[in-house]
Amino acid sequence: MPDPYLADAPPRPEYPRPQFTRDAWLNLNGEWQFETDRSDSGLERGLTDRELTGRILVPFCPESELSGIAETDFLEAVWYRRTVTVPAEWADARVLLHFGAVDHDTTVWAGGQEVARHRGGFTPFTADLGDVAVPGEELTLVVRARDSRHTVQARGKQATWYANSHCHYTRTTGIWQTVWLEPVPAP
Repeated sequence: MPDPYLADAPPRPEYPRPQFTRDAWLNLNGEWQFETDRSDSGLERGLTDRELTGRILVPFCPESELSGIAETDFLEAVWYRRTVTVPAEWADARVLLHFGAVDHDTTVWAGGQEVARHRGGFTPFTADLGDVAVPGEELTLVVRARDSRHTVQARGKQATWYANSHCHYTRTTGIWQTVWLEPVPAP
């Protein structure tokens, strides 16, 4: 897998919202498990509950060479999985999981529970991990991103036909911006 960054730092290591920089946060960019789900049947096939077959470098979309996938055909659905340890020092806080952008229809599970659903490939969203994230313990995150060319959705310059046109980049599916955890004061 290509690694244009320092070996000890994740890709895009900077805090993604410079006007709201926080001292405590955990960058989740880097290698995630990954699987293409061409028929969007992964939920029925148990992809929320098992290891995935491939690897991807987040925050690069699977169409990008930097992701390590470089698949430019249509991807009806893609799945991501990663286990993280929530820092123990966040014991008195509420843990939020942030996504800079995921294209297009996204469902997020944490610890086996659905924690977020978001539609829109260009806007950030946040999942409150509530009681699912236990500081000091591991937490498995699973993300399904669906991006059908047959549904009505904002597309930007992404074509609904195979070949790229009217732009100088490939279509974008899945996670394509920074993913991170951060603690916030408990209510």
